[in-house]
Amino acid sequence: MILEQALLYVKKGEATNFEKDFATASQYISHIEGYIRHSLHKCMEVENKYLLLVHWKDIESHEVNFRTSEEYQHWKKLLHHYYEPFPIVEHYEIIFKNEGS
Repeated sequence: MILEQALLYVKKGEATNFEKDFATASQYISHIEGYIRHSLHKCMEVENKYLLLVHWKDIESHEVNFRTSEEYQHWKKLLHHYYEPFPIVEHYEIIFKNEGS
């Protein structure tokens, strides 16, 4: 499993619209082969800063299956105009995991 991480800085005054459009855009990513789950987190300390986490089966599921799909074009149209600066997307693999008690 691969974890995609992106810090999203949303333009001032656009947070409400972004959150609404993100909920709509979520339908597009969730239908991609290799998609597992995703979540969006709003920063408590920095206004208009979000953390997007997407779990994929492998990196190809994101880089190929999603980014070359028709669904990605819908995602891009709904969301990309909100970002300033445009986010850097990185992928991580699990090295250690503690589930707790």
